[in-house]
Amino acid sequence: MEKKMNSIYEKLTTCLASVREKTDFVPETAIVLGSGLGDYAEQIKIETTIDYKDIKGFPTSTVPGHKGRFVFGYVDSVPVVIMQGRVHYYEGYPITDVVLPTRLMGMMGAKKLILTNAAGGLNTDFNPGDFMLISDHIATAIPSPLIGANIDELGERFPDMSEVYSRRMREIVKEKADKLGIKLREGVYVQLTGPQYETPAEVRMCKILGGDAVGMSTACEALAARHMGLEVCGISCITNLAAGLSDKKLNHKEVQETADRVAKQFTELITAVVRAV
Repeated sequence: MEKKMNSIYEKLTTCLASVREKTDFVPETAIVLGSGLGDYAEQIKIETTIDYKDIKGFPTSTVPGHKGRFVFGYVDSVPVVIMQGRVHYYEGYPITDVVLPTRLMGMMGAKKLILTNAAGGLNTDFNPGDFMLISDHIATAIPSPLIGANIDELGERFPDMSEVYSRRMREIVKEKADKLGIKLREGVYVQLTGPQYETPAEVRMCKILGGDAVGMSTACEALAARHMGLEVCGISCITNLAAGLSDKKLNHKEVQETADRVAKQFTELITAVVRAV
């Protein structure tokens, strides 16, 4: 009897077929752009773009500041696919839909993934506008995207997560940041569900657990990518200090404003890293 295709994998193959009707572009590196960082995609040599809404079965982002499309093109001679806006768990999608775009970029051919986000600083040494290279993450507050029947076509049942964020890629990021004169922090990223910002007590909890920055994305994408064997690197833009660490109230506008302020440095860094990895 023929084995029934896993419904999550079936959805992925449907999305891939929909993309392939529009482009046969094969990326080497995939990039996910977080809040306020989406303009980077406009600065590459664009071959084609596909709106998420035009991909059959694809979840669409509803967050302000997220454009909602794939951009295919080149950073110098490197073929890349860029997600201009991501899907978040707090939008009400199952976690498998949240990581569907990441898996889809791997199925398109990408071997390396650069994840970016806007995050709240837990480490009191950090300042708004700093960049933090993600050395590791804590994702126990969200469901694992690997729960359920394993998708053997993507990876093994019990994948090793001792090095989610590639040491090789991290060294390249550090070297490029140093050359560009960009101050780079390094630390542990904590993913919570959102959409509410964390309470001061939750912030204290995250600090006790060993977190340096907190946000509402990224870790689940990194998990799904590692399951597939992609090499992963993550960079957070620290847009604010988390609740209870300063007197300021948190709001999405401030997050976008800080990200906009450092966008030029971010562009330089990502471009340098894509060329080198």
